[in-house]
Amino acid sequence: MVLEEYNSIYEVDFIEDSLMAVLLKTRDKIHEGHLLLSHPLSGSVKPNETIYKSVIFSKDKGKLDMDSLYIIESSIETARKFINTKKPPTWSNKTLVDFQEIDYTLITSGIESMTQFK
Repeated sequence: MVLEEYNSIYEVDFIEDSLMAVLLKTRDKIHEGHLLLSHPLSGSVKPNETIYKSVIFSKDKGKLDMDSLYIIESSIETARKFINTKKPPTWSNKTLVDFQEIDYTLITSGIESMTQFK
């Protein structure tokens, strides 16, 4: 849903893999100098429950932001704990659509909050 809605407006890097792959890619972007603009574990869905997670980071690069790095490293550690404790189940298509909608709603709210202050 996020890809369909925002790909024509923003640069969307769609990763068709796991939540952990998204978090690791986000960490790579932070190491490149991008600033983390949304929390990678926002919302109430546990990391071992969903396969959908959108993260916002700056388009422009700067120096390594230690706050962003701390947040992503903590998020990766938390996600690993949840995933190692209980593997994500195989969800029905309806449930997957529900998770997409939750992710879409969270990221839309984040985008609206950021654009409000421009």
